[in-house]
Amino acid sequence: MRSARRLGTGSGFAVDAVTCLDDQPRWSAPEVSSGHRMVLVRRGRFRRGSDGHTAVVDPTLAYLAIPGEEERFAHPAGGDECTALYLSPGLWRTLAGDDTRPARSTVYVDARLELAHRRVLSAARAGDPAYELAEALLPLVSTTLSQVAGAPTPATPERSPGRSATIVEAAREAIATGHPAADGLVPLAELLTVSPYQLSRAFTRELGVSLTHYRNRVRVSNTLDRLEQGEASLATLATDLGFADQAHLTRTVRRYVGHTPKALRHLLTHPSHS
Repeated sequence: MRSARRLGTGSGFAVDAVTCLDDQPRWSAPEVSSGHRMVLVRRGRFRRGSDGHTAVVDPTLAYLAIPGEEERFAHPAGGDECTALYLSPGLWRTLAGDDTRPARSTVYVDARLELAHRRVLSAARAGDPAYELAEALLPLVSTTLSQVAGAPTPATPERSPGRSATIVEAAREAIATGHPAADGLVPLAELLTVSPYQLSRAFTRELGVSLTHYRNRVRVSNTLDRLEQGEASLATLATDLGFADQAHLTRTVRRYVGHTPKALRHLLTHPSHS
């Protein structure tokens, strides 16, 4: 079951909070996208199929949809919470340029981009869509679209996922679910029956970041989520997320997001003072 709640609207855009309670590994019936939208995940993950390409969408991977595109969804891991950003054709063209069809439909979401996403939600709660929400939203969308500029013609499909994509997808699943093998490169490679070199190289090829970077990226995402929900103890947070200690947590978060955990707690819970 899927539900959507409108968080705010402005000139050329709308923002919805979407909650999906499905626990269905099978693909849904095809749906046809009616407009331009970008979807970012706050919690959970799901599979999306479009134009013969499938992707696991979670807080580290967003997707873009264009009018007339056929989509299917599956939820083998349970429900999810997402933010759907709807853009008018004019605003999309302003932000994406003349090439209105993105070169690919998925976008890697680094920790700073996820923070920008969560600050968009904070701005929506502040109740000023014309200025505060727009000011938070437009740089987020512009930054994302800039990653997929230079579109192929509509007749050119995205390349089929190869061996590297399969390895990366399986590794992301192990990391997301907290599989014990995901605690290290070597045991993770053994789990996936590939060499550590193959695993490391696959991440760089498919996502443009190292496996170490990606694993830390997931832990930073979990940190943002816990801080947003009011986690009071950074020591507890560090232990729960597998950091060596609180100082390690602070160093990693600052390196990825540019703020300390204490500063992030304020940014995420006091939007009007940021």
